[in-house]
Amino acid sequence: MKSLETERLVIRELVDSDAPFILQLLNEPSFIYYIGDKGVRTLEDARQYILNGPVVSYEKNGFGLYLVALKDHDTPIGMCGLIKRDELPEPDIGFAYLPDYWSKGFGFEAASAVLKYAAEDLQLKRVLAITSPDNEGSGKLLTKIGLKYERMYSMSDDRPEVKLFVIDFGGEK
Repeated sequence: MKSLETERLVIRELVDSDAPFILQLLNEPSFIYYIGDKGVRTLEDARQYILNGPVVSYEKNGFGLYLVALKDHDTPIGMCGLIKRDELPEPDIGFAYLPDYWSKGFGFEAASAVLKYAAEDLQLKRVLAITSPDNEGSGKLLTKIGLKYERMYSMSDDRPEVKLFVIDFGGEK
């Protein structure tokens, strides 16, 4: 995927020069609380996060987490994309935005575009999503874009359960 465009957003692959934004996003208190502390504390850590996470995923899976930027000013506001985790049978959609851009419809716009890309271009049969049990905002967004809460799910014995959401596209995988 080179990039996706919506009415207000550009969604594109993360590159090395996005490290300052990734450093900021991954150290937001809401990111650390709801998603987890990725240990990214320096620009070099952020570059390594991009290279060893999203870039490897693009090469290995044909998808990954993408930068979400405002179309008008090319201002990065978050990331949204697909992740293939060993603990889940299908890819899951994930997203995170700077708090200044919450509740403005950007998450819905980006996640809808990524799901359309997953169904039409990647021809995925199903996409999953996980949230912490108390992350009501993400749960509402997932429901709004068409995923349905399925059940509580244990990613591993030493981690708390998460809410598992699913959308079936019915196409070939």
